[in-house]
Amino acid sequence: MSEKQDLAKQKAAAAAKAKAVALARKQAKEKGTENPEGETDLAKQKAAAAAKAKAAALARKQAREEGTENPEGETDLAKQKAAAAAKAKAAALARKQAKEEGTEKPEGEMDVAKQKAAAAAKAKAAALARKQAKEEGTEKPEGEMDVAKQKAAAAAKAKAAALARKQAKEEGTEKPEGEMDVAKQKAAAAAKAKAAALARKESRDNGDDLETAKAKAIAAAKAKAAAVAKARTAVKESKEVITPDDLSPNQSKLDQIVHAIERHVGQEALIDHYINRLSKDVPTLVANPDTYFSIAKFLRYDEQLNFSYLSELHGTDFESHMEIYVHLHSFNMNQSVALKVKLDRDSPVIPSLAPLWPGANWPECEAYDLLGINFQEHPDLKRILLGDDWKGYPLRKDYQPYDVEV
Repeated sequence: MSEKQDLAKQKAAAAAKAKAVALARKQAKEKGTENPEGETDLAKQKAAAAAKAKAAALARKQAREEGTENPEGETDLAKQKAAAAAKAKAAALARKQAKEEGTEKPEGEMDVAKQKAAAAAKAKAAALARKQAKEEGTEKPEGEMDVAKQKAAAAAKAKAAALARKQAKEEGTEKPEGEMDVAKQKAAAAAKAKAAALARKESRDNGDDLETAKAKAIAAAKAKAAAVAKARTAVKESKEVITPDDLSPNQSKLDQIVHAIERHVGQEALIDHYINRLSKDVPTLVANPDTYFSIAKFLRYDEQLNFSYLSELHGTDFESHMEIYVHLHSFNMNQSVALKVKLDRDSPVIPSLAPLWPGANWPECEAYDLLGINFQEHPDLKRILLGDDWKGYPLRKDYQPYDVEV
C-alpha cells in the first residue's frame, strides 16, 4: 500500500510540475517578453510552491479516498523521502542558476551560503521534530530528550567534520598550523559556552542561582578528576612489585653465617645483621666491641666459612661515634661478608686484625694516622702519611689545623 501511494504522489507531483512549467511558458509567450532575472526566479519559486501545495492536496485527497492512513513508520519514511527529494531538487536548481549566471561565488560567500543553508536545515529539522512530538501527543522524558540531543549533536559534529575534511581535500591544501590553533581555540570556546549554558539550564531547573550551579559543576569535575587519579594510582601500584628482604639471593648465606656465629661465639655476639641493598646485597654483620675479635677469628678459621681474604678495612667518623668496616671474602663459599663495629669517639680502641689477616696491617695504620683509632696488639702501629709531630687527625669531622695559616 505504501509503495502505491509513493508512486501516485510522485506521478501527481511530476504532472503538476509539468503543468506549471507549461503554464509559465505560455504566459511568457503571451506577454511577448521575458521577465528580468529576479522576477523569473520569483515566478519559478511561486510556481514550485503552488505545484508542491497542489501535489500535497492531491496526496491527501487520495489517502482519504482510500480510507486509510499510513502507519507512523511509513509516514516518517515518506516524510524523509520527500525531504531528501526536495533537498536534491533545491541543490540541482542552485547549480543550474549558478551555471546560467556564468560565474562562481567567491570562497567567502560560498562559506557564508553554506553556513546559512546549514542553519536553515537545522532550524527546519528542529521544527519538524517539534511538530512530530506534538502529533504524537506526548513529550519524551527529560533523560531521553537529553540523550536524543546528545546523539543529534554528535551526528551533526561528525557530519561537519567529514564535510570539512572533504572541502580540505578538494582545495588540495591543509590549513597552516596557526589556523589549526585558531580552530582548536574556537572549538574550546564553543565547548565552554555549551557547558555554561548547561549550567544555567540546570540552575533554572533546580531552582539554584548561577554561582551555586557553577560551584556544583566545579565540585563534580574535581571529584571526577580525583577518582580518575585514584584509579590510575591503584593500577600503577598493582603493577609495582616490592621485593622483600627474604628474596635476596644472599639471604640464605647470611642466615647460615649468623647461625654458625651464634652457635660457636654466643647468642649475644652480634648486635645486628642484614642484607645491604646499597652494596650488591652483601651480608652485613654488626659486632659487639667485646666480641669483634672473636667473630673475626671464627670467620677466618672455620672450615666451612673460611673467610681467608681481607679486601678492605677503613674507619669513619660519624660524629656521634667511630666505625670500623671490614670486607672479607670466602673462596670456599664464593661469598663476601662485611663486618662492622661501632667505637666510642672519645677513646676509640679495638683489637687489631693483623694477627688474623696480615693485610690489615697497613689499613689499620692509616685509620690510626687519620682518625686516631688505637688498634691493640698491632705489630707496628704508627703514622704512615703524616709526621710523628703532627697535631690532630685530619679525617675527623671536628679537625682544626694546628697552624691555620699553613
